[in-house]
Amino acid sequence: MTTFGTLPIHVTKNIALVAHDHMKDDMIEWVTFNKGTLSHHKLFGTGTTAGMVSQATGLKVIPFKSGPFGGDLQIGAKIAEGDIDLVIFLWDPMSAQPHDPDVKALLRIATVWNIPVATNRASADFIISSPLMDTAYERKLSYKQRTVKDMEV
Repeated sequence: MTTFGTLPIHVTKNIALVAHDHMKDDMIEWVTFNKGTLSHHKLFGTGTTAGMVSQATGLKVIPFKSGPFGGDLQIGAKIAEGDIDLVIFLWDPMSAQPHDPDVKALLRIATVWNIPVATNRASADFIISSPLMDTAYERKLSYKQRTVKDMEV
């Protein structure tokens, strides 16, 4: 691994909230339960999720487009720009998604940029209850340089 730098995650986190249709109620319940903690951070979300969470909890959630209309990709772009620190993505693994390539792209870019990602309520609970939620954190950015020789079979 070659480290090529770090990026800060500040005390106030920029958190993206994404939930597939069958998971939106879970997201609302999770945000409601964690409203006190989340109120100290800046929230973003894909269109429908952002609206539903904001309406149900009273928290300000900055909306992107709906996931199938590019919202997942907008969040991915914000990750690459250093503007999203954490993703809570309650996805439905039991239902086909018409925008599945966008979902995979979002998860890939979050991994490339070393962003914490929760894909279910248990992992979201562990992340939000971590002592790191209340501190600044330097995330390392690294990659393994590949050459043509590495790709030869």
